[in-house]
Amino acid sequence: MLRSAFNIQHPTFSIMQEALAHLRAADPVLSAVIDAVGPYELTPGTHGFHTLVDAIVSQQISVKAAAAIMSRLEALLGEVVPARILAVDPDALRAVGLSGQKVRYLCDLAERAAVGSLDLAALPDLDDDAVVAQLTAVKGIGRWTAEIYLMFALGRPDVLPADDLGLRYAVQQFYDLPAPPPPAEVRRIGELWRPYRSVASWYLWRGRRML
Repeated sequence: MLRSAFNIQHPTFSIMQEALAHLRAADPVLSAVIDAVGPYELTPGTHGFHTLVDAIVSQQISVKAAAAIMSRLEALLGEVVPARILAVDPDALRAVGLSGQKVRYLCDLAERAAVGSLDLAALPDLDDDAVVAQLTAVKGIGRWTAEIYLMFALGRPDVLPADDLGLRYAVQQFYDLPAPPPPAEVRRIGELWRPYRSVASWYLWRGRRML
């Protein structure tokens, strides 16, 4: 499967207008959020090994703590590439602040990337399900991490990370629900947003922080 022609990181004006027109027409609640939030803005991410390492390092810790660990890891390795992770002693990786579990996750990621069982260069040319299957085969990378990678590193337009707690809280807030809905309910509501569920998710995340 070829990569999508629509990259949410760098959408053309006409495509973004098409996406917003579709979302406004499909869902009055989301339409109000879009109007309140304003223009679509997303800082481009990067695709590759470093991004996946950062994703693993960042799991279940604060943004500040993750940034500090990544800075020490970069200083230790010089360059965050598979060969350097595999060459360094695990104790040195733990010394930068990584847990033993995350060291094992990073080593598994590095081994897969080194031998080619995870072909990072090929991911942009795979469809969404195939990317998720490739990434979730790595220890420590679950579906949520794979979906966020699809959205923010690969720029896929129709990803709905329904397990994301922030998104569930946003749906509760804007759809006037008594509690954060379960992922199945988020997916049901999100059917209205196809084929631009990534854009809808971004607006809901942004709206929850702003409104």
